[in-house]
Amino acid sequence: MLTSILIAFISAVFINNFVVVKFLGICPFLGVSRNIKTAAGMGVAVIFVMTFASSATWAVQEFLLKPLELEYLQTIAFILVIAALVQLVEMVLQKTSQALYKALGVYLPLITTNCAVLGVCILNLEIQGNARFLMSTLNGAFSGVGFTLAIVLFAGIRERLETADIPKCLEGFPISLISASLVSLAFFGFKGLFQGLM
Repeated sequence: MLTSILIAFISAVFINNFVVVKFLGICPFLGVSRNIKTAAGMGVAVIFVMTFASSATWAVQEFLLKPLELEYLQTIAFILVIAALVQLVEMVLQKTSQALYKALGVYLPLITTNCAVLGVCILNLEIQGNARFLMSTLNGAFSGVGFTLAIVLFAGIRERLETADIPKCLEGFPISLISASLVSLAFFGFKGLFQGLM
């Protein structure tokens, strides 16, 4: 069991990272990664939403949609669950950290339509075995950690780029896209490194 959890962690964080390998959740990745503090705040919010959305959508699928033979409503049901969780995160941040709430701005409600969150919920349905609920929840948490790692690393690079001597034609968004592609290539390197483990 511990080995499968370790493999799930390495897979979700490094090998199948939702942002830089599967290219899901790019909007907040590019929009909120201007400084490390904001990126880390967004990452924590995504970890929370992905973890609880994974467990809640698993329960909705197993105890509501399957018994009533309403699997075709899966996407709508999952988006409603995710929207409720994002609303909860938004209310908590508004009460506890007004600065982070303002820094995240429009990107916080966009977690609702973040395809990485919906993607992890749908991919969790493919998990087999007796510990499906546990592994689905852990996969959601680990995928959120992978998202956070990618966005914080990228934010650090973007902060360094602010003081770098960059050709005029590459300043701003072009150099950010080039940097994002290099981060993505770095994560693709983990695939070969852990090939024997998978």
